[in-house]
Amino acid sequence: MTATDEFKEMERLRSRARHNEASAIGYAVDREREKWQGIVADRDARLADKDAALAAQAAQIAELMARLGEEQ
Repeated sequence: MTATDEFKEMERLRSRARHNEASAIGYAVDREREKWQGIVADRDARLADKDAALAAQAAQIAELMARLGEEQ
């Protein structure tokens, strides 16, 4: 028994539709991943800036504490 040309074409179109849907979903997932990677990178950069500021403040405090110790 052989499939009709019409049936074969319908199956080809269904297969193509499934492929297109899977591609669209994959693209959406990639875009969402990129979005969140950007958010995390921004947060990490802000945290690094805050860490640097805290380290500078700690150095200033240590310097002032040393000065106070020398003056007394």
